[in-house]
Amino acid sequence: MQDKERIQSFEPMMDEVSPTFCLAKWHHTTIYLQTGETHSCYHPRPHKIPLEGLEDNPSLLHNTPQKKAERQQMINGEKPSGCQYCWNIECMGKDYISDRKERNASIYTPERFNTIKQDPMADVNPQYVEISFGNECNFKCGYCHPKHSSSYHKEIRDFGPYSMVKNHRNDIDWFKVYEEETNPYVKAFWKWWPDLKKTLTILRITGGEPLLQQSTWRMFDELERNPCPNLELNINSNFGVKPILIERFANKVNSLVENGCIKDFKVFTSMDTWGPQAEYIRTGLDLELWEKNFDTYMTKTKMPLTFMVTFNILTVTNFNKLLEKFLEWRKKYNTDDQTKWQRIRFDTPYLKEPLQYDMNILPKEDFIPFMKKHLQFIADNVDDANRHKFSILEYEKFRRVVDYMSSTNYSLDKITEGRRDFFNWFTEYDRRRGTDFCKTFPELVKFYEDCNGI
Repeated sequence: MQDKERIQSFEPMMDEVSPTFCLAKWHHTTIYLQTGETHSCYHPRPHKIPLEGLEDNPSLLHNTPQKKAERQQMINGEKPSGCQYCWNIECMGKDYISDRKERNASIYTPERFNTIKQDPMADVNPQYVEISFGNECNFKCGYCHPKHSSSYHKEIRDFGPYSMVKNHRNDIDWFKVYEEETNPYVKAFWKWWPDLKKTLTILRITGGEPLLQQSTWRMFDELERNPCPNLELNINSNFGVKPILIERFANKVNSLVENGCIKDFKVFTSMDTWGPQAEYIRTGLDLELWEKNFDTYMTKTKMPLTFMVTFNILTVTNFNKLLEKFLEWRKKYNTDDQTKWQRIRFDTPYLKEPLQYDMNILPKEDFIPFMKKHLQFIADNVDDANRHKFSILEYEKFRRVVDYMSSTNYSLDKITEGRRDFFNWFTEYDRRRGTDFCKTFPELVKFYEDCNGI
């Protein structure tokens, strides 16, 4: 059965609970320990984890009062507002695969499903945990936040917030970043870990940059001492660290996998386009160093790697360059004797905020042709039987991005706000970071100039 058909086959079963039911609200969680926040996927905004009661019940890192309220909404057939991304996709028609539907299919087991049906408000040890131990990071990607990057936090301390825009000012005076060594939320996680690991199937460590954080290496050591043979371990890394860390990382991965300490391992990295445009989006990215580290990891291990493409306004004109690299890497790193069918993977979620990075503030008549060109390139290279080509599911995922851009019409006020912020943001961005928007994105120069003075 093809992936799309398999996902759709779970819909009637989920609808038995409610037409808005999402298993991720129970069994997925992302926890930002550096700020004490959580959400169940990256679409809703993170919310605060109360410290009260956490020492006695560390599962409150996931089972917060807000999540329980949203679970009740789903049981009642209501649509929590933070999940708007999926509602938008599903409103486009039954043929479109939302992340809600995909995750229901990937998380489902009869035991998990029946337990929730019997007592939907009980505390749950999730099946999937994404954990951030701290915000230490050597990158400051433009649409990221000082909460998640120490480099970004330093920029705001040095220059102040982006006060010339309405969206993404990046003020830092309203939240606290805990030091990793003294963080009560980190302490709660390690207290929860012996119980959590009993039912956990996927642990994903994110950042900041995890390879710069001691808790990441502590987890590697913990799993070597006390193996979890049913656990899949994932790491998000920008692959922009010193080569010696990538060597150490690859050796750890091989040790954990080959000695049966974990069931499986995957690494995720972020890239939105290729060339100078990619380095502009992700300040700190050096593509020469990145590609060296990437080659080291892919050569020293046999494990897969997934690219997280955050599709944004700066990706629209040059995405084809990254698509071409995917095919190049698939040909280079897929081998006949590998255990993973596809080693070079990618996903294409679109960015919703900040508004100045939203592709939907672009004039459609000028930029939809770029999107259709990228989609056609994927279509021309689709072959589910050939690991050097694209899959049908990859095509479908990007098709929904193209169709969403084509069908989304913001109000004049929202477009005006976004375009005003676009010009002011990137003008200040260039001043602070020594970059040159117009030189880097020639296809966007006219749009940038048209946004001036709005």
